[in-house]
Amino acid sequence: MRVHIFKAHNLTEIHTNEKEVTEKEETLHLLPGEQLLCEASTVLKYVQEDSCQRGVYGRLVCTDFKIAFLGDDESVLDNDETQFKNKVIGENDITLHCVDQIYGVFDEKRKTLFGQLKKYPEKLIIHCKDLRVFHFCLRYTKEEEVKRIVSGIIHHTQAPKLLKRLFLFSYATAAQNNTATNPQNHTAMFDTLEDWCWELERTKGNMKYKAVSVNEGYKVCERLPAYFVVPTPLPEEDVQRFQGHGIPIWCWSCHNGSALLKMSALPKEQDDGILQIQKSFLDGIYKTIHRPPYEIAKTEDLSSNFLSLQEIQTAYSKFKQLFLIDNSTEFWDTDIKWFSLLESSSWLDIIRRCLKKAIEITECMEAQNMNVLLLEENASDLCCLVSSLVQVMMDPHCRTRTGFQGLIQKEWVMGGHCFLDRCNHLRQSDKEEVPVFLLFLDCVWQLVHQHLPAFEFTETYLTVLSDSLYIPIFSTFFFNSPYQKDTNMGRESQDIPSKPLNLLTVWDWSVQFEPKAQMLLKNPLYVEKPKLDKGQRKGTRFKLCHQAQNFSPTDPTKGRAVMHQRQLSLPLTQSKSSPKRGFFREETDHLIKNLLGKRISKLINSSDELQDNFREFYDSWHSKPIDYHGLLLPHIEGPEIKVWAQRYLRWIPEAQILGGGRVATVSKLLEMMEEVQSLQEKIHERHHHSQEAPRAEAPCLLRNSARLSSLFPFALLQRHSSKPLLPTSGWKALGDEEDLAKREDEFVDLGDV
Repeated sequence: MRVHIFKAHNLTEIHTNEKEVTEKEETLHLLPGEQLLCEASTVLKYVQEDSCQRGVYGRLVCTDFKIAFLGDDESVLDNDETQFKNKVIGENDITLHCVDQIYGVFDEKRKTLFGQLKKYPEKLIIHCKDLRVFHFCLRYTKEEEVKRIVSGIIHHTQAPKLLKRLFLFSYATAAQNNTATNPQNHTAMFDTLEDWCWELERTKGNMKYKAVSVNEGYKVCERLPAYFVVPTPLPEEDVQRFQGHGIPIWCWSCHNGSALLKMSALPKEQDDGILQIQKSFLDGIYKTIHRPPYEIAKTEDLSSNFLSLQEIQTAYSKFKQLFLIDNSTEFWDTDIKWFSLLESSSWLDIIRRCLKKAIEITECMEAQNMNVLLLEENASDLCCLVSSLVQVMMDPHCRTRTGFQGLIQKEWVMGGHCFLDRCNHLRQSDKEEVPVFLLFLDCVWQLVHQHLPAFEFTETYLTVLSDSLYIPIFSTFFFNSPYQKDTNMGRESQDIPSKPLNLLTVWDWSVQFEPKAQMLLKNPLYVEKPKLDKGQRKGTRFKLCHQAQNFSPTDPTKGRAVMHQRQLSLPLTQSKSSPKRGFFREETDHLIKNLLGKRISKLINSSDELQDNFREFYDSWHSKPIDYHGLLLPHIEGPEIKVWAQRYLRWIPEAQILGGGRVATVSKLLEMMEEVQSLQEKIHERHHHSQEAPRAEAPCLLRNSARLSSLFPFALLQRHSSKPLLPTSGWKALGDEEDLAKREDEFVDLGDV
């Protein structure tokens, strides 16, 4: 464990007792606008990976931003080990928005805590949304302090909140002078007309599409951004006709002229007269994107022919339970049923279906030169997911860091994804909490894992991006729409003379990480687009990167790890797979009952034809050499879809491999590349007698791969023993090794665990 000691600021405004103030100045760091709410001393924080009652004593503190544990004994901590530090959130800090569930232990029985308590627990267990688990023993804490800290934590993490009461606004008000972003790492925010025009020009979509400002000031629709792109023939008056519904909104244009668009459904009406008006309106709309034989449009109704939000929510609720491990004994108990638990969650299957849908749309655009129109009720959930995946696969710009960040700004933030509701930041509705954005990041991770040299960013970048969902000093993931953000920041209010608040964007990574730590967000094996006169040098690096791409730490043919590692994907053969889960079997299309479906059903290809085209396209691409600056398709066969180990297993020491995993291979490749580069520079010096050119160095943390964990950089070293704590008798009860190998994995419904 590690405790950060900081000096606090302005604590005299919170407490008047001088002695208390002096003590807290040495142990607590408050952000601008952050206030201490309650605390408890003599709290024992258990060591998670130890089933014994060992731990560290300290104080448990709750502010309006976080829950923090401040340890008393630094001698048991390793002060120089963790170099990948977050400057905002310490290792023992939990932001209030990151708290998932709170449990209390009463007489060795665990119960969920909520509302007012009549009896207070002797132990407090906090499950976090980033899958950390904290255990606090309150037996040695004063009764009054236990009541204050437990009640305070429950209230400030579980009770419904008002938007204006979020810490986001307190921080923005107190830190007005600290909101400058890094100009050297510019990300297109798509909050200006210029950004949209630039994107149209970059994708060569400006021949058929135009950026419009008809919604400037949100006069037409509060759901749409102030600026967006529509087909050129579409009159701007049509945008206002149904408050932005039923309008094809441009997402991206392919090099062959085909385009990806999205549309929200028209309001459902019963009146025949209004229905006739809507039909006539839609006829005119479709003619702007479907003009055979010059332009053909295909429609994907994601509301009826794809995943439901309920499926995503249920699958992730089961999936995350696999990683919320209390201690080593529980880990080894669940290890026996790992495959069954993993399969019953259906999370990997949902990832596969998302990638498959994106490949189908890619095939329509790339091979058949079709416009694809995505349909959804509000076009703000699955539309964001699918359109973003298609662009990552088809556009190499979206595989650079600034391009990927711009993609999230364009499709998710400006696209009106309801981050406030989907992350349940206000705790107003658990039913609305659906990890759609996390599903997208998991799908992108599958691509990064399979095609590492094609991405400028690393899996560590994706992991810290997922963590940033719950840090309320950034505005990026804390609003449902641009309109909601602008109105609450004061930009759209003409009555308030005060200066509008400026909020930090999550894309300024210097707020969270020092320059050395930021190096781990950039992929040193990224293959930059080669120049013509450097083809030979590019080829050498390409081969080295290709080796990194093909490395698989779980492949038994490429060496076994010495320590335990869970298999991170399901076997190819699945004994209990339903017909609809086949890798290439097209699900039966449901009848489209809404108005839009009736109007465009004639544009939907038959499932057999689509299936044949998909298989041919998929197999053809994978049979050719990979162009990392062209089209990029993932493998979607069963074992190829894996668990994102760095995010989901990083807090479980037993799941680590010391000096192993992919990080070890990448480290060795970097050493080889540096050696080759050094030799090339020496040859160059001898021939030209010039000064040594500056060298691109790999992150220093990667240099000692023998000491690194496979879950680097979040778990640098195995700090405690990872030997199985399951009694030997438990293993013997399972039979000898041969019987165990032949025995089928026990199927267990995760809902009963």
